[in-house]
Amino acid sequence: MSRVKRGVTSHAKHKKTYKAAKGFYGRRKNTIRTAKAAVDRAMQYATRDRRAKKRTFRALWIQRINAAVREYGLTYSRFIDGLARAGVLVDRKVLSELAISEPAAFKAIVEQAKGALPAAA
Repeated sequence: MSRVKRGVTSHAKHKKTYKAAKGFYGRRKNTIRTAKAAVDRAMQYATRDRRAKKRTFRALWIQRINAAVREYGLTYSRFIDGLARAGVLVDRKVLSELAISEPAAFKAIVEQAKGALPAAA
C-alpha cells in the first residue's frame, strides 16, 4: 500500500482556521488548538446573534413607531389595533421609516388607524 503524506491537507485546514481567527487576541490567532476553539465559539455566537439581531431591530422599530404615534394622541398598541381594523397591511419596518422620513404619509396612516378604532376609548 502506498504511503499518504497528509501535510498539505493539514496545512490547508489550518490556514482556513487562521484566516477566520485573524484579528483575535494573543495565541487565539496563531496557535491551531486555541484558534480552532475560538473560531468555533465565534461561529456559534454569529449564528445566535443573526437571530437576535432580528429581535433587536423589531424592538427598535416598535419604539420609533410608539414615539411617533404619541404625537397624534395614540399609543402603539391602539395604533396597531387601528391598523388591523382598517385592514392596512404595512410592516413595522416600513412604518418606522415612514415616521422618520415621510411624516405626511405617516400622518395619513395614523388618521386611517384612528378612524377605524371604536369611538368609546
